[in-house]
Amino acid sequence: MAPQDAILGWDEDNNAEAYNVFTRDYPMYDATSRDLARRGHLADACLVVDLCGGAGATARAILDLIPVRARVVSVDNAAAMQRVGRRTLIDARLTWVTSPAEQLADHLHADSADAVVCNSAIWKTDTAAVFAAVARILRPGGHFVFNIGGGFAGVRHPDELSARPGPSLNALIRQVAAESHGYIPPPRDATRPPKLPLETVAEQLTAAGLTVVGTEVSAQHSTMAEKKAWLSIPVFARPEGNFTHAQRMQILDAAYAMTTPGAPAVTSWLVVVAQRPEAVA
Repeated sequence: MAPQDAILGWDEDNNAEAYNVFTRDYPMYDATSRDLARRGHLADACLVVDLCGGAGATARAILDLIPVRARVVSVDNAAAMQRVGRRTLIDARLTWVTSPAEQLADHLHADSADAVVCNSAIWKTDTAAVFAAVARILRPGGHFVFNIGGGFAGVRHPDELSARPGPSLNALIRQVAAESHGYIPPPRDATRPPKLPLETVAEQLTAAGLTVVGTEVSAQHSTMAEKKAWLSIPVFARPEGNFTHAQRMQILDAAYAMTTPGAPAVTSWLVVVAQRPEAVA
């Protein structure tokens, strides 16, 4: 299932609370956060930035890996998400900064961060501006680790291609909405290029003064039950159009009833590791 480009709505309490429940009950964000944190070379870090950090799922993974005297700064523009994080993730090493990702460098000193980690969000930003801001605050040799949903990067892991026991939950949602509400889905342009392919990412990173040192197409394995819970978060609820949240949940329940809860569901991710080059002596 390709992730949605859910840009708006995160500064609403109902979305923040529902997201927090999902991250507590299901492993998706925890697993992707830990995957990125492991790639960030954090063992000797002094300062790590959790970019677009939301309620702190990725900050939690970072805190588990950094030295006891290190610090984490979690940056997000949604105060509602950070209110949840402040309540549920209490650690003296963690500081919360409410700010757009593009303004990251306004809140940290130049050359101060050992690593920047961004999970499940970079495509929602002005990436060229964000990459430039990251380059300003990374120390020479510091790492920038982020992922891009497969639908936005134009990649699919082999596991996603092979794990297709039946229609996706999204397809069933569109089917139920069409049958019960006369829903007509917006036309899909199969020829439209992906929003953020690796080629574009690499060009923008290079322009910002960062070097791509590693990429991987990874697979996140889950179940239909987890996908249903994810689509129950209001900001992700489908279908598009003039539906109330209650209607979307009724459609989701009907679509989910046509699936096997434990059936595998696979989401693809493009993982990118970039680095600010070491200073030349």
